[in-house]
Amino acid sequence: MTLRLAGVRVTCLYIFLCALLCALLPAGAAVAEEVGSVDTKFKLLGPDHKIKIEAFDDEKVSGVSCHVSRAVTGGIKGAVGLAEDTSDASIACRQVGPISILEELEAGEHVFSERRSLIFKTLQVVRFCDETRNTLVYLVYSDKVIEGSPKNSVSTVPIRPWGQEAAVKCTDGE
Repeated sequence: MTLRLAGVRVTCLYIFLCALLCALLPAGAAVAEEVGSVDTKFKLLGPDHKIKIEAFDDEKVSGVSCHVSRAVTGGIKGAVGLAEDTSDASIACRQVGPISILEELEAGEHVFSERRSLIFKTLQVVRFCDETRNTLVYLVYSDKVIEGSPKNSVSTVPIRPWGQEAAVKCTDGE
């Protein structure tokens, strides 16, 4: 089927492909870099199943880095991007320098996300501020369009002084 809009012919397939491409683009604020991986199961055809370790920095909190490990499905489906990865993931976040809160932080704010299937499943990392303990709390979980998974992992970063600099409060924001 072809539509005619302002003298331009546009096919429905083209519109569908553009919408699909937009849905597949990364939605997370931070960009992860791969640190390494290990194979967990041999697959005769296609890549092996593996566990990947990726690192990212919190873009609103300088001085904090996180590492996420996650299962990646191999095989033919995994090679062409049709496999749905499991909901298994783990996170570890640490203070790696003086902490500065660059913007006001929102409770449950998305820090990182990554697609785990072609369309429906996403790995999410969200941040909370525990004001009482002056601690940043990072939670990793996976969700689907219909239902999520109760599998999750949490990591905390107590905000401490770094060198001669005083510790900031997690409620500080410029």
